[in-house]
Parts: sequence; C-alpha cells; structure tokens
Amino acid sequence: MSEQNGKGYLMDVNEVMENLPHRYPFLLVDRILEMEPGKRIVGLKNVTINEHFFQGHFPGHPIMPGVLIVEAMAQCGGVLIMKMLENPKDKVFYFMTIDGIKFRRPVVPGDTLRFELEIDRLKAGKVARMVGKALVDGDLAAEAVMTCMIVDK
Repeated sequence: MSEQNGKGYLMDVNEVMENLPHRYPFLLVDRILEMEPGKRIVGLKNVTINEHFFQGHFPGHPIMPGVLIVEAMAQCGGVLIMKMLENPKDKVFYFMTIDGIKFRRPVVPGDTLRFELEIDRLKAGKVARMVGKALVDGDLAAEAVMTCMIVDK
C-alpha cells in the first residue's frame, strides 16, 4: 500500500494516533508513507525547533536525543505491528530488546527523519524482530534491531 489517499502519504498523524497509544509530547511519528502489512513500513518525523526536548538538549546547539530517534523508529514499527493484529485495540506492544544501535549523524531542527523498518522475524504472532534505520536527506542518521512482544492490554 502506498499513497492511497492521493496526498503522497498513507496515514496522517490522526491515523497514526488511531494505531498507537502515544500522545503529545511522546508521539514521534507524523506520517506513514508506505506499508506492506506484516513486512515493512516507511514513516516520517518532522523535527522542529518547537520540540520540547530542545529546551535542554542543548541550549544554543539543539540536537535531537538519540534515544528519541530510536523511540520514533520503534513507534513507526509499532504502527506496522498494530496493523498486523486482528483486534489491535485489545493489544499493546512492549519492546524487549534494542540491539546494534548506531548513530551516524546528528539530527537537528529542520531535519525530516525518514524511518524504514522491515520485520526480520515473527514468532507465533507474539514476538517480532524489526531491522530499522532513520535517514535524513538519504543519509543514515541511526540504525537498530528491535524486538517487541505483543500482549493483551
């Protein structure tokens, strides 16, 4: 599925919120561009100077915290996971491991993060491993391998 709404994206932020429990200030995915359910997803985060974390990280030299880049990547993967489920409103996903994290460049206000994730392994429909990367203007900003468990609420 891609660009089904004729606007160049698959889901806007309101549709993302229908698939994730996260809300401001912790919702870190603005759009979903592409998705192959059960396989892969591409999402976006527009990084603006108005982000609350820039007040302290770092004054006069704003850099998006790496842990939030990984969290945003995980949230994008969460949308993919929730779209695979029969009754997503009755489920939640918890990340079990985040491995191989590498940060390749700083992310600053004005950047647009593009998240590309693929499901690498799915066990019994309850544990999923995803390989993800975050890019800015085609340059790798971060990468990680994430494993999550899907549980009843």
